[in-house]
Amino acid sequence: MKVAKIASVGACSILLGWATAVAAAETSTKTTHSPESIECSKQADAKGLHGKERKEFRSKCKRELKAKAAPKNP
Repeated sequence: MKVAKIASVGACSILLGWATAVAAAETSTKTTHSPESIECSKQADAKGLHGKERKEFRSKCKRELKAKAAPKNP
């Protein structure tokens, strides 16, 4: 009888863990990136930038693209 209870509890634990993992995977929020971010990433890829250089390039690029897109006040 004890063995059956232990096996039952073990099986339930495994199923619960699996169900939790599946639910987390299905409900994970996908981040959406701005058009500026995507464009700057493409440019960084084309230039073969990595690491700190890539981060600095993307930061400057996004700032410039957002500035161009911002409406000008007369």
